Amino acid sequence: MCNSELKNKWLNHYQTATEQLEKMTEVKGLISAFNANIDAVIKISGKQIEQIIEKHSMNQANLLIDDNKSIKTNEDAIRGLINCFRNGIAEEWLIETKEVFNWLNENIGYDKMQMGGQGGIVANVMAVCGVGPVYVHTASSPKEQSKLFLNLPNLKNIDENGEIRKAHDISRTNDIPLIHWIIEFDTGDTININNETIRCPKANRFIATYDPLNFKLHIDEAFSKKMSGVSTEFEYIILSGYQMLHTKLPGGGSGIDRIEQSKAIVKKWQENNSQHVLHFEIASTQDKIIRKQLIDSLAKDVDSLGFNERELIDILEVIGEDELAAQCADKTNSSKLFMAMLKVFEYTACPRIQLHMFGLYVTLQKRGFKISPIQNRKGMQLAANIAASKAGTGSIDSKDVLLWSKDQTVSDIGLKELEDLSRIVEEEFGSNNLLENGIFTNDEIEIIAIPTIIIDNPVSLVGMGDTISSVSLVAAR
Repeated sequence: MCNSELKNKWLNHYQTATEQLEKMTEVKGLISAFNANIDAVIKISGKQIEQIIEKHSMNQANLLIDDNKSIKTNEDAIRGLINCFRNGIAEEWLIETKEVFNWLNENIGYDKMQMGGQGGIVANVMAVCGVGPVYVHTASSPKEQSKLFLNLPNLKNIDENGEIRKAHDISRTNDIPLIHWIIEFDTGDTININNETIRCPKANRFIATYDPLNFKLHIDEAFSKKMSGVSTEFEYIILSGYQMLHTKLPGGGSGIDRIEQSKAIVKKWQENNSQHVLHFEIASTQDKIIRKQLIDSLAKDVDSLGFNERELIDILEVIGEDELAAQCADKTNSSKLFMAMLKVFEYTACPRIQLHMFGLYVTLQKRGFKISPIQNRKGMQLAANIAASKAGTGSIDSKDVLLWSKDQTVSDIGLKELEDLSRIVEEEFGSNNLLENGIFTNDEIEIIAIPTIIIDNPVSLVGMGDTISSVSLVAAR
C-alpha cells in the first residue's frame, strides 16, 4: 500500500474522534494528583541566549558540559537550556537556591503564566473534555494558582475550610505561589558558542523548577480525607509529580518515605472505588535512587504507566539495561524503543504501558486487559487529535478547539516509525498488520500503535505528554 493510501486509511480510523470525545462525558469521576503549579512560559532564541552568556561573562566551555542535571548556579540554568536546545529534547532540572530563582526572574522573565504540573494540566484537559467531576490536588492554591484552572463547574478542589468547591474560585490565602520556568525554542535555530554553531534539531523546551512544596511531594490533608470518603466516586486516578523528589529532601526527610506514604494515601482512596484504573505518569526524574524506587515500588502497583522516549531510556538505566539504554539514546527510533518497552513490561509486570514519542504512540498491554485494543486505538487517536490541536492553537481551554486538527492527515514521520515498529514486531512475534490497522495480538500481549499528526512550528508544547497519556487512557471507551 502506498503512502497516500495509508494516510487515507488512517484518516478514516481517526474519524472516531468525535464519538470518543462524547464518551468522555460518561466518566463518573477522576482524581488528578499530586502536582500543580504556575508555569512562567517564554520562547527564547539562540541569539538571546548568546546575549545572556555575554552579558554575564559565562565560561562558554563549561556551558557545553553534559554533567549533573541540577541547578545550583546561574550557569547551570543556561547549561541545561543549551543541552536541551542542542539535542531537541525536553528535560526538567531543579533549582536548588532562591538566588537562581530570582536571577531567572530578572534575566529571562516570561511571556505568559499558565497552568503547570502534570496534575494541574491533566485536570484542565479532563475537565474541558467533559469528564466529571474532576478532583485536582494542589499542594498550594492561592488565587494566582486557582485562576489557572478552567472556569468549569466539573473541576473541583478543596478550599481553605476543607470543603469541595469549584477549583477556579478557590483562594487559600495562606498558600504561596509555586512558579516554574518553561523556556521554549524552535527547530533550526542556532547558538554560536565556544567557536561552535549549535543547530536545534527539534522544537522543544527546558524546564527550570523552584518549588519547595512539590519538591517534597506535599499532600494536602483535607484533599486526602475527602478523596477517602464514601461519597467520592471516580473511575480513574492519575498520579504524577514524583520527579522532583530527592533521596534527601530539603530541610530533612526521605524521598523514598514520601513515595511510600503517598502509596498508603492512594490505597485509602481506592477502598471505596474498586472498579477504577490507576495510572502513573512518569516524568524526567534526575535522582536515580528515587527513579529506581518509583519503578520497583510504585510502577509495580499501578494498572498503567505513561512515558516519553527520554523517560523510557531513564528507566532502562535503573533496571540493569544500560547497553540497551545507550542504543536507544544513540538511535531513538520505534524499533529500539519497542525493545525497551518489552524490558520495562517484563520488569514491572505492569499490565499496560504507553510510550508517546515524536510521530508515534505505542501501547503494550497484557492480553485481556480491561481496555480492549480497539478501545485503546480510539483513545490514542483522540489524544493525537487533541495534542495536535494544542500544538496548533496554543491552548485547549474550550471544547470547540479540541478537534481543530480532526481532518488533518497523519505524518510521514509517524508512518515511517510505524513501519519500523511493524518490522521489529514481525521479527519478535510474527507477521502483523500494524501499518494498516495499528493492532497486533497474540496469546500473551496486545500492541496498539498509531502514527500521529505533527504540527510544523507549534505554538506551544507545554504539557503535551500529560495530555496524550491522560486522553489516551480515559477516552479509550
